[in-house]
Amino acid sequence: MNDGDDALEQPNLESPGEELERLARESLEAQSDLSDLDGMRRRCQRVIDLYAQGRIIDASDNFHAAWVLLCGETAVHFKLARMFARRAAELGEARAWTLEAMAWDRWLVATGKPQRFGTQILKQHGRWSLGAVDPTVSDLERAFYGVPPLYVQQQRVEQLQRQESA
Repeated sequence: MNDGDDALEQPNLESPGEELERLARESLEAQSDLSDLDGMRRRCQRVIDLYAQGRIIDASDNFHAAWVLLCGETAVHFKLARMFARRAAELGEARAWTLEAMAWDRWLVATGKPQRFGTQILKQHGRWSLGAVDPTVSDLERAFYGVPPLYVQQQRVEQLQRQESA
């Protein structure tokens, strides 16, 4: 028996909450490593499995599940991320409102629609941009979700473009 087999046979000593927190941390750390698609897919599937088992229960679990899926790759991942973020917010996790806005925008962009809050910075035609943003969403609504005003988001885009051009 080799070491790889031993690792597969060892029981998971983490609670679901600890595992979700670790998966969220790994997802955030892996965002700069676009070559880790298999790891991202594995983390997203694990969250989906834990959800199917009814093991995502409290605000913290939902918050971490949302982070993992926000770092996913499909519209379904982003839709689930929004659901988990909303549940976390409703259970008292104040940071989850911003996460919900980010997941909502990511889902909208993935489905070819304008984003609501302007949280997603995209590369379009070789330049950084917010892309299409729904003009009916006010900065007051953005503030409710903990998202800066649209002009601040646009300043971030311009700063990113200047850094890349330098």
